[in-house]
Amino acid sequence: MSTRATPEEIAAFADGELPAEREAAMRDAMAADPELAKQVERHRALAARLSQHYAPVLDERVPDRLTDLLTARSDETVVDFAAARQKQEAQKREASSRRPHWGWIAGPALAASLAIAVILGDSDTGPGAGYAGPQLAAVLDDQLVAEQSPAAETRVLLSFEDQGGQFCRAYSGVSGGGIACRDEEGWRIERRSEGSEAASTDFRMAGADDGAILAQAQEMAAGPALDAAGEQAARERGWR
Repeated sequence: MSTRATPEEIAAFADGELPAEREAAMRDAMAADPELAKQVERHRALAARLSQHYAPVLDERVPDRLTDLLTARSDETVVDFAAARQKQEAQKREASSRRPHWGWIAGPALAASLAIAVILGDSDTGPGAGYAGPQLAAVLDDQLVAEQSPAAETRVLLSFEDQGGQFCRAYSGVSGGGIACRDEEGWRIERRSEGSEAASTDFRMAGADDGAILAQAQEMAAGPALDAAGEQAARERGWR
């Protein structure tokens, strides 16, 4: 084998996947070319770092809401993804034509990544406009990510502290989702997204909206999302 081995051959040798006859040739080439040997070691080091980083994910339990999507049941109606997506886009265009432009509030980046809803179910009925109402506030006060039911109408996606030190929670529900932060008056709605009619069935086209909400949460957060213990402690302190 030439000392000018291809990247594919180097990766296969480092991973122990090269055929025996070619493996012997590669060892001879490495003995004659120190740079080739270094390339193999670099590949092995990178593979080890990636394995160490992602190995814990393999031990995590798959959420029920995801396994349910893969379980075929005779009483379910087959979902036409293309038709559902077209219907969702048509609803968004219709809603966009009726509501004012919000670019002056959040800028083009936010307008592109997170659609602003005109009505958000249980919000704007709290202590003042822009605050969560009683039902949503109860969910934000008590519901922990690790303990909530996959079938809950409103799910908390994650919790975090914002740049001002306030606790905030990203949530997703039938009538919409968003991000709410706890202040002296209650849960103030900071971000909103539109819901989907499909949320009333087992299939909910919320991936795009949830992704936008999580992207906004990442921009607002002063650090990583709270883990289960962090959420428990924050709840015990009344999210203060």
